[in-house]
Amino acid sequence: MRVIRVTADLTVSDLAEEKAFYIDFLGLEAQDMGLDWVMRVVVPSSGEHIQLLSQDATGPENPLLSVKVDDVDEAFATAQRLGYEIVHPLTTEPWGIRRFFVRTPGGSVLNIAQHHDPTE
Repeated sequence: MRVIRVTADLTVSDLAEEKAFYIDFLGLEAQDMGLDWVMRVVVPSSGEHIQLLSQDATGPENPLLSVKVDDVDEAFATAQRLGYEIVHPLTTEPWGIRRFFVRTPGGSVLNIAQHHDPTE
């Protein structure tokens, strides 16, 4: 398994209010994800981004980070083998992500994810 990208996930109470802050004040661009509970704001020149989320649609708690990997099944098997707490089971979500949540030894929750091709 190889990590492809790490994204900060910020829990917010009002997505519209936060969107205005990040876009109007900081000059970031909104990236439509087609979901009403999460949005991404992007640095136009570099593509760096932050995800803002109100409440995860299926997870029991919001993650601190989303870690995109090239083999989420392998990551899940490794987390289980190493005895880490699985907070949200390995799931193929309707919005095209296969993911699970794992708790770090320090207590943070990470969303370990891979884009999923629904034809597979």
